[in-house]
Amino acid sequence: MKIQQNISLKNYNTFGIDVTAKRFVSVDSVYQLKQLLKTEKDIFLISGGSNMLLTKNIEKLVVHIDIKGISIDNEDDNNAYITVNAGENWHEFVLWSVSQNYGGIENLSLIPGNVGTCPIQNIGAYGVEVKDIITKVEALEIATQKLNTFSNQDCNFEYRNSIFKNEVKGKYIITAVCFKLTKKHHKLNTSYGAIETELASKKIEKPTLKNISDAVIAIRKSKLPDPKVIGNSGSFFKNPVINKEAFLALQKKYPNIPSYIISENERKVPAGWLIEKAGFKGKRFGDFGVHEKQALVLVNYGNASGKDIYQLAEKIQQTILEQFKITLEIEVNIIQ
Repeated sequence: MKIQQNISLKNYNTFGIDVTAKRFVSVDSVYQLKQLLKTEKDIFLISGGSNMLLTKNIEKLVVHIDIKGISIDNEDDNNAYITVNAGENWHEFVLWSVSQNYGGIENLSLIPGNVGTCPIQNIGAYGVEVKDIITKVEALEIATQKLNTFSNQDCNFEYRNSIFKNEVKGKYIITAVCFKLTKKHHKLNTSYGAIETELASKKIEKPTLKNISDAVIAIRKSKLPDPKVIGNSGSFFKNPVINKEAFLALQKKYPNIPSYIISENERKVPAGWLIEKAGFKGKRFGDFGVHEKQALVLVNYGNASGKDIYQLAEKIQQTILEQFKITLEIEVNIIQ
């Protein structure tokens, strides 16, 4: 465990933003992390770098969480209880689970980032949220170096939200996440039209876990840019939830506006539709812009700065507010 000086973070964030860490260290065990925290408290954490936009050089000690390992803690006839260390790649864990015929996360295929960050924003896609299969989260308290366990209920999961983004933000480092996956009688979720269409195109009537995972991968690849090719952080904005009265008013002006019923008085409107309707889809501004296939995704074409992309996000927010009277909330963590 060696602390390095003046390290570029370009390869440690999926946006590919080239900022510098004044000091940088990578840890591959909880023991190393505990030893480090005995002397270093003012730190900046980075793992898969998939949900952040870096807008400046980092003066704090950057700690790269690279703790690997997957273990089956317990299993019965129906379920497997699995602990996955924070540094494991999320998509590789999904593929491993599918290969073992463990069900529950196949709809979350090809989401960028590492396992340790998945509870923070309660990642979700195609009708599934990670909160539905997390049993507990293990996290190290920075101040005391004590390893604590947060039950599913303790995590206060909400849509793209958790206790780790709020009450205990900056106080804990997630070291492992525990999951309950099914071994049989899988609850397959194919309710999203895109999945049904993809399966139908392959003439699959009784899908397996792998069929669903493959369908999701194909859909995501057709819509979303590969961060290894074009820098991005996936969905940049949350889908806004508005009251029914506001939605009906918008529907009069835009009869084709899509929505999802949240409750009797609430509707969720796709942020991507709003951004596309406002004319931003596919717009390029020098070395950055909005992806041509998915308006929710802001991209770095090579040498954009984090400030460039953040200013574009603010411009989009302002336009949506003026045109639709809807406030778009940023999903990505802005480091400024």
